[in-house]
Amino acid sequence: MERLVSIGEAAKALGVSITTLRRWEASGRLAAEYTAGGHRRYDLAKLKPELFRAAADTQRRTVAYARVSSHDQKDDLERQKQVLELYCARQGWTFEVIADLGSGMNYHKKGLKKLLEAIIDGQIGRLVITHKDRLLRFGAELVFAICEAKGVEVVILNQGEDTTFEEDLAKDVLEILTVFSARLYGSRSRKNQKLLDGVKAAVEASQC
Repeated sequence: MERLVSIGEAAKALGVSITTLRRWEASGRLAAEYTAGGHRRYDLAKLKPELFRAAADTQRRTVAYARVSSHDQKDDLERQKQVLELYCARQGWTFEVIADLGSGMNYHKKGLKKLLEAIIDGQIGRLVITHKDRLLRFGAELVFAICEAKGVEVVILNQGEDTTFEEDLAKDVLEILTVFSARLYGSRSRKNQKLLDGVKAAVEASQC
């Protein structure tokens, strides 16, 4: 679809007469552009942006994102993928599944980076996940805000608590404790180290 059109084509697209279009231009309601030869042209992307948004949306794809925290949850990852694939197929969407294996605290997972880059580049029109926490433990709202800014529809199949919430949360807490433990160990604070060891033991015990 051509963006720059003649005054007659612009009037037809807007459903008004050429006289009305000229009056709008004279009043400053719209502005024309001019070719090198001095011919007046109107930008349809400005006059009727919905035409170009619709065309762009047909080129943007649906992406389903699945994630688990550890290798021993691979069966759950496969179940997530199957649920997402079945849902997208039933909606009649052409889709791609991106799967990650890693902590919800890790912002550098290969799949997550690929997803974010595609969203920012405007390649994605719809994101589908089973639960909010499958995206990130903390910071999912920021990703959703980016999606909103980029016109990406977010579909969350289950708004309630994830079935693996407690297990994943325990793994994420242990990851945080490991990082802090290493830092505090470097400062040689026995009191702090003892405190962290106690918390770590309690978290591990809760998983039994």
